[in-house]
Amino acid sequence: MVRIRPLLSLLLALGAMTLTACASRAPSVTEWDGLVLQPDTRLAAVFVKPGADIAAFTSVLLDPVQIRFASEWSRTRSGRNPSNRLSSADVAALESGLADLFRETFRAELARGGYALVDVAGPDTLRVSPAIIDLYVTAPATNSAGRSRTYTASSGRMTLVAELRDSVTNEILARAVDSRSGRGGAGMMTWTNSVTNTADARRAINTWARALRRGLDGVYGKPVAAEEAATEAAAPAP
Repeated sequence: MVRIRPLLSLLLALGAMTLTACASRAPSVTEWDGLVLQPDTRLAAVFVKPGADIAAFTSVLLDPVQIRFASEWSRTRSGRNPSNRLSSADVAALESGLADLFRETFRAELARGGYALVDVAGPDTLRVSPAIIDLYVTAPATNSAGRSRTYTASSGRMTLVAELRDSVTNEILARAVDSRSGRGGAGMMTWTNSVTNTADARRAINTWARALRRGLDGVYGKPVAAEEAATEAAAPAP
C-alpha cells in the first residue's frame, strides 16, 4: 500500500515563499512538482499534471482538512485582560468547527454536482486532500463570560491548498492554492465576533467548494447553469 505523506507536512517543508508566490499568481511560478500552471482559473493558482485524465474517475474521496495557524498568530489576544487568552479547548473548538464547516460545505457542493462521494480508496476514485494554512483569526471567541466587543478592520485570513490524487497509486494530478481575507475595508472598523468569523469562513469555503465543483464540471463537460454563470460574473474579484 502506498503511504500518503501528510499534505500539511509537505507544505511546511516547501516553505511560505513558494505558497505566497503561487497564491499571488507570480509569473515566475509556472511549474510545481511537475505540475503546470493553468491560465484563467477561478482560484489564485491551479497546477495540473500534463496529460492527467481526471475524467476517468467516477467517485470522490474527500480527506479531512488539515489546519495550520499563521506563524505570528497567538492564543493571547490584544490587551492584558485574562479573558482575552484562548485556552487549549478554545483553539481545539476553533479548529474542529472550521474542519466541520469545511467538510459539510464541500460534501454538499460535490453532491449538488452529482458526484459520488465515497469513504475508501478505489481504482476509480479521485482523492482530494485539502489543507488550510496561514490561518489568522483576528478576534476568536472564548468561553469566558463578558460583554466586551472587539472592532477590527478584518476578521482574518486563510489559505487553501488542495491536492487531487489517484486514490490507489497516490499519483498527484493537480494542486490548487488560493487565499481569502475576511470582510472589512480601508479605514472601516467593524464588530468582530464568533458569528461574523463563521460567516466570513463560510463565504471563503463556499467559494473554494464551488471552484472545485466547477472545475470538475469542466473536466466532465457539464454545462453551466445560466443563473450560476450570471452570479459568478457579478461577484467581486477576491
